[in-house]
Amino acid sequence: MTSIYRLIEDCIATSGGDDFIPGVLALVESMGASQLMIFEPVGETVVCLVSRNYSRLRTGDLLARRYLDGWFRQDPLLPELMRMQTGETRLRRMEDIVSAMSEAYLDIFFNQPGLAGKTTVLAAGPARRLMVNFYHGEGSGADLDEALMSLVARLVLVHYETRPETGYPACLAALSERERQVCLGVLDGKKTELIAGDLDLSPATIVTYRRRAYEKLGISSRGSLFALCRQA
Repeated sequence: MTSIYRLIEDCIATSGGDDFIPGVLALVESMGASQLMIFEPVGETVVCLVSRNYSRLRTGDLLARRYLDGWFRQDPLLPELMRMQTGETRLRRMEDIVSAMSEAYLDIFFNQPGLAGKTTVLAAGPARRLMVNFYHGEGSGADLDEALMSLVARLVLVHYETRPETGYPACLAALSERERQVCLGVLDGKKTELIAGDLDLSPATIVTYRRRAYEKLGISSRGSLFALCRQA
């Protein structure tokens, strides 16, 4: 447990900064989760803040895109989150909500990707409300510590409540500064050569940063980047 305590300490120290999300991803992986997904309701839709499948990177991207493309409306926890009082957190395990899920929803978000279940921590702050989802596969992660999951959710909520506006999509927070700059160039519609000129780097270096960024985001194409950032 010493390593987990150290990771928690790192998250507290970096709250509100660029290094927080990478630290949270490391912490949740050390807890034994198969996947972490964080969503925030904004108006009539939801925004993906974090999506990471630890064993199959592109799975997280695919599920996030499907969820954002309208399936969030079938999430039985979304109405509950919107009714919660400020400062309240609630932990909901799969068995609490499975009866409210359609067969199609279960097939897309659990059966096809090989995820046995999830635990969601709903967190309501003064300005933001988050759904922090911890998934586990068959035979792994089913005994995730409830206190740790609730702590992670509170840390994430505090981070987003106190973090100043960044001017870039929240899901890019898991990237290094250079990786993020390259992705923002892609989102602006720029070609590799133009991004290289803007950053005073070689086109080959831009390709390397883009590949690393896509790997961290669990995506494989420009189209996936636009979809994940909801700018398509």
